[in-house]
Amino acid sequence: MILKRIFLPLIALFLAYRSVELIRVFLGISPIDAPFWLIFILVVMLNLFVTGIFAFVGFVFPTNKLLPQSYYRLKNPVLLRKVYGWLGVSYFRTMLLATFWGKEKNRKKYFDGTKAGLANFDFQTRQSEFGHVAAFVAITGLSVFLLFYGHNTAFALAMAINILANFYPIILQRTHRIQLERLSQRLHRQVSSS
Repeated sequence: MILKRIFLPLIALFLAYRSVELIRVFLGISPIDAPFWLIFILVVMLNLFVTGIFAFVGFVFPTNKLLPQSYYRLKNPVLLRKVYGWLGVSYFRTMLLATFWGKEKNRKKYFDGTKAGLANFDFQTRQSEFGHVAAFVAITGLSVFLLFYGHNTAFALAMAINILANFYPIILQRTHRIQLERLSQRLHRQVSSS
C-alpha cells in the first residue's frame, strides 16, 4: 500500500509533465497545416493524460474531499434524470457494462450488494465524479487555450472527447447517487419500523 501511495502519484506527475509537453507540441505546429490525423492523436493523448492525472491520484487519496459536501448533494434529481435521458447516458452506461465494468470483480469494487457496501458505493461515486470533474475542467481550460492560439480543430475534438470521457461519467455518477439515496432511505425506513 505504501508503494502504491508513492508510485501512483508519481505516474500522475509524469502525466502532468507529458500534458505540458503536448501543449508545447500544439504551440509548435501550425493549426492550418497540421494534418487531421496528427491533431486527433494529440488530442486523444491530451485527454488521456489529463484524465489520468486525476485518476491515479484518486486511486490512493480521498480526492473527493477537495470539493465541499454541498457539491455532492443532489439539488434537482428530476432535472438530472432528464439530462441523463436527453444525452443518452444510458447508452454510455451500457457500453461501460459491455466492456470493463461488465466483469463482476470490477463491479464489486463499487458495490458488493451488502448494506455495508452502500457507504463504499457512495465513496466510490464521489471519487469517480471528482476525478472526472477535475479532468473536465482542466481539459476545457486547455482546449480554450488551444482555441486562443487558432487550433479550432483541436478545440472541437478535445471538447467532444472530453464530453464523452468526463462529462458523461459525471452525470452517471450523480445518477448513481439518486439510486443510492433511494436505497438508503428505504433501509432507514425499514430500521425505523422494526
